[in-house]
Amino acid sequence: MSPALQMTAFGLTLLSTLFLLLATCTDCWMVNADDSLEVSHKCRGLWRECVTNMQDGVRTCDQYDSILADHPVKIVVTRTLMITADLLAGLALATLLLGLDCIKFLKEEPCVKLRMCYGAGVILGIGSILGLVGSVWYAVDVYVERAMLVSHNIFLGVHYDFGWSCWLGMAGSTGCFVASVLLTCCLYACTGQSALNHPIPSQVALCPAGM
Repeated sequence: MSPALQMTAFGLTLLSTLFLLLATCTDCWMVNADDSLEVSHKCRGLWRECVTNMQDGVRTCDQYDSILADHPVKIVVTRTLMITADLLAGLALATLLLGLDCIKFLKEEPCVKLRMCYGAGVILGIGSILGLVGSVWYAVDVYVERAMLVSHNIFLGVHYDFGWSCWLGMAGSTGCFVASVLLTCCLYACTGQSALNHPIPSQVALCPAGM
């Protein structure tokens, strides 16, 4: 397997996993989008709401009720999807790390290491879909809520838009999806061609045909 492909996929997976974790933990999924005269900057996350005074920079946060308490569907669904995506991305990252050719783990079993890379790609693909659905769900829900208020001429004093945490979740999910493609489609293309046209005796003996 191409070392460059391995390292590219690993680096992208690591960066995307960090993005997903930051998106889940940070508090700016929704941000007030009022005019420049606003004296405070309000952010809402999945776990708490924070307000920053624009004059003195003081930031105060209010923790949401217990995770078992009643919350809007938007919060519950996004929490569930993002946490699941985080866990899957972390599992895929660990699996991919052990499957790298430069790691001595199972050095004598190239077929097993190759399958670990394939498995990491599949797990990343599932995680990317869940993360993307969670991020887009939240963004669409914010937009629909805002559109409904505007259509009914309702003004609550604070106008919210989706913030950088939401964008970070989308970026992390997209990165995981690209890494999944590298570890499945591109990896299969590289190893398939190598096995057919330039077979390596040790790998042919260990791996089934086509691997």
